[in-house]
Amino acid sequence: MTIRSAVIAAAMGSTLIASRNLSAQEAGARTVPQTKSRWEFLALSGTLVPTGSERDVLKRADVSAAQLTFLVRPAVALTSTIGWARSRDVSIGDNPKLDVFTYDVGAEVRAPGRNLGESFSIAPFAGTGVGGRSYNYRKLDVDATHNLAGYATAGAEFGVRRVHLRLEARDYLTGFKPLSGTGAGLTGNDVVVLAGLRIGTR
Repeated sequence: MTIRSAVIAAAMGSTLIASRNLSAQEAGARTVPQTKSRWEFLALSGTLVPTGSERDVLKRADVSAAQLTFLVRPAVALTSTIGWARSRDVSIGDNPKLDVFTYDVGAEVRAPGRNLGESFSIAPFAGTGVGGRSYNYRKLDVDATHNLAGYATAGAEFGVRRVHLRLEARDYLTGFKPLSGTGAGLTGNDVVVLAGLRIGTR
């Protein structure tokens, strides 16, 4: 074997070894699972629908909310939500504007997601939580009232590839102090319906 032949053979051997190592690295990279974040943030919008005694005081209102969720495990989540509803006090003649603020934390149980074809999925959930509810006139010189609140929730998250639509209905039971500051407190009830989009993994 000539020196030239030996050099060519050595080069071909090195190239073959490097190619095998690269192929092994690529195969190993494909088997590494992707880590899914345990935190979720969602901006939602919806409506607050007063029921019971609240219908005599509050007007149906648009709601904006921010929701932060921590996944304890795939089927259990802790969720904190802050919401702002733009309502009016219908018990007063000129129906003054009334801001309704809700802030709460709760636990959520999520069922495993179910695929509805190649691109569609659905994952129902239910939960409960506690927090507070504040009522504040936007322009009247009246002190805000603050109340304890609890809720039960149910809904589902619908997925189309990486786009997820969360639909949620919450039934709130709250203390309801007279907004004028006089009289006995009542128990109020209302339903809040929320919807929001997020981009996630399939």
